[in-house]
Amino acid sequence: MLIPTRIKLNKSSKTLELGYADGQQFALPAEFLRVHSPSAEVQGHGNPILQYGKINVALTDVQPAGNYALKLTFDDGHDSGIFTWNYLHELATQHTSMWQTYLAQLSAAGRSRDPDESVVRIML
Repeated sequence: MLIPTRIKLNKSSKTLELGYADGQQFALPAEFLRVHSPSAEVQGHGNPILQYGKINVALTDVQPAGNYALKLTFDDGHDSGIFTWNYLHELATQHTSMWQTYLAQLSAAGRSRDPDESVVRIML
């Protein structure tokens, strides 16, 4: 299990910064964390529910959950995801590929990161 040695909520950049003893440093955007929340609301009990319109979401609080995880609170009211140390490390190290997969899923669903934007797909 990889436990961060430094955890910082950076409200101005809307990121959760994680540092590890081996020198690895990561800054995970709030939007990325929100759409990949391990909560049942997002994961759908094995059938994930695509989250969209979260481009402006911010983290408002970070609290330890025992000695194994963090509980993150977002300004859209979402606070039910418990991010284990292993899951946070997976999100950090797989950020690029997970983000690209998410963007592809949004596009395929005709959804947008922006809550005020509708995506219109024209079939030719």
